[in-house]
Amino acid sequence: MTAHGIILDMDGTLIDSNDAHARAWQRAFAEHHLEVPFDRIRPLIGMGSDQLLPRLAGIEKESLQGQALSEAWTRYFQEELPSLRPLDGARSLLEALRARGMRLVLASSGDPKLLDRLIGLVNIRDLLDGSTSSGDGASKPAPDTLQAALNQLGLPPEQVVMLGDTPHDLEAARRAGVRMIALRSGGFSDADLAGAAEIWNDPQDLGEHLEESLLGQSV
Repeated sequence: MTAHGIILDMDGTLIDSNDAHARAWQRAFAEHHLEVPFDRIRPLIGMGSDQLLPRLAGIEKESLQGQALSEAWTRYFQEELPSLRPLDGARSLLEALRARGMRLVLASSGDPKLLDRLIGLVNIRDLLDGSTSSGDGASKPAPDTLQAALNQLGLPPEQVVMLGDTPHDLEAARRAGVRMIALRSGGFSDADLAGAAEIWNDPQDLGEHLEESLLGQSV
């Protein structure tokens, strides 16, 4: 089935930020006297705080402690922003997809203001047809943000492909009925990404082999 729309993940897919997310969470936990090792946090990056906090610390996001931890994470992640860089080929890949007539929507469950800063860092604001944020339901691996992105695209799931980098993206895509192309740039193994329609190294790798990919068939 030809793809007419692309649902994009941000962290680990377009910008090299997954480790920064994990470091910020580790510092937030430590600030609240909770020792959670980096190696426990890192595999859960790609989930929002509504999913991550209960799994790591048994804390609900909406509780007072959960809100305080989320606020601490925001402060620490903002300190990481100056060091973050777009992944190689991120903008050029999106330009190539737009040139093929595909519509692009970013699927995120993050804070809209913080997401806007990341969009600016990757320099893709002019290429996007829309985006989701924290007001669009539960975070991945729940399918809520993908359903919201599908609504913005105005396309059925079979005409849409997701571009992501984590097993949480993959599970959300499966639950939304959307095929996914996975990138290794988020630091997950091919075994973690099993079930993806294709796996490429990073945006540049996919862009250089676009004609060979699922998206190259969608003309």
